[in-house]
Amino acid sequence: MPTPLNDDEETMTRVLVVGSINMDLVVEAERYPRLGETLFGERFASYPGGKGANQAVAAARLGAQVSLLGCVGRDMFGSQLKDALRAEGVDISRLREADVATGLATITLAEGDNAIVVVPGANHQLLPQHLDQDEQAFRDADVVLAQMEVPLATVERAAELAERHGKPFLLNPAPARSLPPELLARTALLTPNEHELALALDADGGDWQALLRRLPGRVAMTRGKDGAYFCRADGGLHHQPGFTVSVVDSTGAGDTFNGALAAFWPQGIEAAMALACAAAALSVTCSGAQSGMPTLAALQDMMKEQA
Repeated sequence: MPTPLNDDEETMTRVLVVGSINMDLVVEAERYPRLGETLFGERFASYPGGKGANQAVAAARLGAQVSLLGCVGRDMFGSQLKDALRAEGVDISRLREADVATGLATITLAEGDNAIVVVPGANHQLLPQHLDQDEQAFRDADVVLAQMEVPLATVERAAELAERHGKPFLLNPAPARSLPPELLARTALLTPNEHELALALDADGGDWQALLRRLPGRVAMTRGKDGAYFCRADGGLHHQPGFTVSVVDSTGAGDTFNGALAAFWPQGIEAAMALACAAAALSVTCSGAQSGMPTLAALQDMMKEQA
């Protein structure tokens, strides 16, 4: 059984996250309004979000020493999000502020489904030159983790700086898109779901196992409750089964998986995948994205029960 990290600072993985920070505004209603119609909603709530912030919180809760490179606006949401990250123990000393609105997602829940509008805002103000100015963060990290909610050029520079300083670069290719060959070549581990894998490799569907083997040793693909798959360097397929839990809310499970992979990266990919799948399973037993992410103690308890 893989052993989770402890809270000794000398053994904590230093994770640098390069990514997005959003405020999620959630409205629940009985149904969706028709065009031009005004409805009374049933509930409203706001939650810290954004894939970068989510994955940073997940890694921090699991015992990693986390720094977040991102951008918020000089507004109320920016202040609230910084406070939330600080409370989770994430180092926000490298966060930038821009004279645009903080990124946000407006989410309407109705009729058992959701409709989402994302306004990137300050997230699209995180530029390659900002990473150059914070190059020391790449020197200090053990692992670099990024997603695709900031400009592609910024993600590419993050991969270049990680490579320059000999640090593994983990990339969660979400939202899904085709990825440049140079970026794929610099990525130590790509962490897509099945749909994202096909788009990342610019493939028109096809057998996902064959797609995994196009990047042997460098893809960990998630498949929901089925767990995750990793293609070894020799082409062999490793399957990490999912963990059986009672699902309350699957929001944030993928971000928990990625944050955990980064936190446990020093234990090796197969051990890290086991812990990441367990952490993701724990996250779906609670409501909310960041609010449902497990602590290190909760993960340790789960792994003991599974032993």
